[in-house]
Amino acid sequence: MTQAKMGDVVRINYTGRLTNGKQFDSSVGRAPLEFTLGEGQVIKGLEAHVEGMAPGATSTVTIPCEQAYGPHRAEAVQTLDRAKVPAGIEVRPGTQLQARSADGSVIPITVVEINEANVKVDANHPLAGQDLVFDVELIEIVKAA
Repeated sequence: MTQAKMGDVVRINYTGRLTNGKQFDSSVGRAPLEFTLGEGQVIKGLEAHVEGMAPGATSTVTIPCEQAYGPHRAEAVQTLDRAKVPAGIEVRPGTQLQARSADGSVIPITVVEINEANVKVDANHPLAGQDLVFDVELIEIVKAA
């Protein structure tokens, strides 16, 4: 039986949840997720798990944070002067904003706390520091390498 290998284009159905059981994403009700193994299009741990699966196979895997979105980095949480937030932008905990790094790239940030003078933002991925659990079904190998 054919198994998925690096360079193959694959399609999977998946449900992702935290270790406490809370679901954070799923392909159920949508088109399967298509990606090329070895291209870094999905988190490392999921890619490594799909490699070696055969079409039709289902499994569950727990992916440690280091192979998902990495550890939560304290230095990615910063407090900004509220005056630096452009006028007309509503800020409250959970608001997604964008900032520019020194090299000009766009960094997504999330407002985590506000007061009259400051806005605390977090540039970590929302799932950073979390071990993730995925139920995976390899639907098909679309194109073999």
